[in-house]
Amino acid sequence: MDALRVLAPLTSVVCAAALVGGCTAGSPPTGRAAAEPQEPRVAGNARAAELEDDYRTAIRNVLPSVVQIDARASLGSGVVYDDRGHIVTNAHVIGRERTFRVTVATGEEPLSAKLVSSYPEQDLAVIKLDRPPDGLKPATFGDSSKVEVGQIVLAMGSPLGLSGSVTQGIVSATGRTVSESRSGGGTGATIGNMVQTSAAINPGNSGGALVNLDSEVIGIPTLAAADPDLGGSQAPGIGFAIPASMVRTVADQIVRTGRVTDSGRAALNITGRTVLTDDYQPGGVAIVEVAREGAAADAGLRAGDIITKLDDAAITTMTSLLEALASLKPGDEVTVTYTRGGRPATARVTLGEI
Repeated sequence: MDALRVLAPLTSVVCAAALVGGCTAGSPPTGRAAAEPQEPRVAGNARAAELEDDYRTAIRNVLPSVVQIDARASLGSGVVYDDRGHIVTNAHVIGRERTFRVTVATGEEPLSAKLVSSYPEQDLAVIKLDRPPDGLKPATFGDSSKVEVGQIVLAMGSPLGLSGSVTQGIVSATGRTVSESRSGGGTGATIGNMVQTSAAINPGNSGGALVNLDSEVIGIPTLAAADPDLGGSQAPGIGFAIPASMVRTVADQIVRTGRVTDSGRAALNITGRTVLTDDYQPGGVAIVEVAREGAAADAGLRAGDIITKLDDAAITTMTSLLEALASLKPGDEVTVTYTRGGRPATARVTLGEI
């Protein structure tokens, strides 16, 4: 699994945008170009019209399910999850707030909502409208396993506070493992199986919808890659969305029980910290504590051991360990390479759950 570690949450704290327009029209075609047969052009125009119709249909079907969330200190987006008023969004959108103002497509006046539960480990949260309006339209969530590279997608949300905005692009990669920055209100979560997209997503898009042309939400836009060569500014055309399967796993549990009881995420069940080598470079993860009857304890690992590999993945920091675990599932077996008292050793571990 590829991994990107420097990522910025897409929560907006600015609600303004400068719009500059201008265009020029060229002369009509002359000579040979004007005399070319028209049939291919007509066919091409028909295909373009069909694609435009697909765009309009998806927007018409899904955009009414995308809301704007005002969390006082930040601004983000959300997706209507059911007709009872549950809305799924990112944990970093809501931050530490418990009450919100939500603008929905069925009315102009913002509605009040309260937090149901937040799950920062996957950067997801569910809030609920106090009084769901008539005509509230839940979104349809698609099958993440069917998402393919090259697939056309639309990103819907409130970038820079511009509610009801839509951008288009493609799925540029799947199965990405990314780590969210803690700066800018991020949770610091490491998330696996993310959908990478070229659709423009900007501050305020967090918690919105990444949609296919079948009018299905296939992901929740969450992160934008930051380019260290540009001073950490957002890298254009590289954004990431939490896959719909994980969104449903988390949201269903929160709606049903008020909290996440089954994360579906693999863990060694340890508390660890990054250790440095003699030349002050990250050199592994020292186990500080092992949970009783957890995965590591059952395999014989103990406090003081320094983990250096998980299967073939080199482990130098806590982030690299979390990234390696993000692509695995509870119950998977892995080989952990570690040192104890300066001597290398290995252990076969059946992974537990966060």
